[in-house]
Amino acid sequence: MDPNDFIHSLTLDDLCDALVSQAELCILDLLGIAIGGRRTGLSQIICDHAADQFGGNLPMIFDGRGASAAGFALAGGMTIDALDGHDGFNAAKGHVGCALLPALLGLTIDRGQFSGPEFLTMVILGYELGSRLGPSLHLSSPDYHTSGAWMAVAVAAIGARVLKLDRGQTAHALGIAEYHGPRSQMMRCIDHPTMLKDGSGWGAMAGVSAAYLAKAGFTGAPAITVGTPDEIWSDLGTRWLIPEQYFKPYPVCRWAQGSVAAVLDLIQTHGFAGKDVTAIKILTFHEATRLATSEPKTTEEAQYSTSFPVAVALARGGVSPADIADDALRDPEILRLSRATTLREDEYANTRFPQQRPAKVSIRLTDGSHLESAWTEPAWSADTPPTEAELRAKFRGIAEPIVGTHRAAAIETAVNDIRKKGVRPLIDLITQPIK
Repeated sequence: MDPNDFIHSLTLDDLCDALVSQAELCILDLLGIAIGGRRTGLSQIICDHAADQFGGNLPMIFDGRGASAAGFALAGGMTIDALDGHDGFNAAKGHVGCALLPALLGLTIDRGQFSGPEFLTMVILGYELGSRLGPSLHLSSPDYHTSGAWMAVAVAAIGARVLKLDRGQTAHALGIAEYHGPRSQMMRCIDHPTMLKDGSGWGAMAGVSAAYLAKAGFTGAPAITVGTPDEIWSDLGTRWLIPEQYFKPYPVCRWAQGSVAAVLDLIQTHGFAGKDVTAIKILTFHEATRLATSEPKTTEEAQYSTSFPVAVALARGGVSPADIADDALRDPEILRLSRATTLREDEYANTRFPQQRPAKVSIRLTDGSHLESAWTEPAWSADTPPTEAELRAKFRGIAEPIVGTHRAAAIETAVNDIRKKGVRPLIDLITQPIK
């Protein structure tokens, strides 16, 4: 199907219940991460910036201060990105929902269009477009760009639909977004973990701006990633990619999660404790070995590390948001285990990236014995997805300590009710500040 036709013609009647249910779970998962992310310094700075520099009357998610639609998208995207626990798509080497949801929410509020079926349709539409635009961009350029680079185009497509642009204006919106989207280099962010993260907020802002510019008559060169190459776009509308997204059980880079899963498997099988470990060796793909900060000073460095979350898993049996921030960064036992970890790239793992993220872990214990895992993939992949109950438990585990049991339950109910009651009740809940 022609992408321009797909953007404007897709309806909820075209979609099976399983796709809609998946969209609702993606929304809930992203909002849980937004709640956790809102407590970070990154989110505070970007929300202050959006309020100061992107004036408007749209109350930002979990903040309440006003911003423009573009500022709303920027702040929301970077707030979700502040806690690296959101969904992703292997073939795109990045994330769709992080930029999509806040941009769509901002556009929805700005235009006063609160239809539940339309909102859910656009969520699915955004996942389908974004999941193709990422691989298309990476084929068109030798640089590994962050998610914001290609999600700017997907967001512009959603904006074109919300703003009811015609075919010509839509093409210009996509072209503007592709040209102005943040062509930020992913591995720079990996080698130097800072608040830049995955560019999703900036891409959301660029995409929203592109749609409004096209509506005003601004023109853009054709977007080369839209509709080509044929092997990426030929099954648009027949093969659905939103079910192929992965979820994250832990709020750290997906590249480290195979190693975390391998360590937890070894603990479950052999029953040792972190204090029994003297050395850890990890074989994995090249990109994961670049997550090389063993003694993080910030939550960003902890999230973009392989050894630190592995050490947390050994010491605490899992990795929670609290384990990658504040006092946890100074825990002497976690730091000992992180320093005792070595990373080596392996050709087996290299040939399987990006469709897979394998890791193999070897552990030496104080009694001199050695334990070795099998090649292990991160949990909650598209092939081994979490149950609905597991995703809901993840949301509650992050949200309830921060917004309280009552508000967390109300948000969960409002997401469940989008199709019948529209998106307005949810917006009222998520645009109130976190106290």
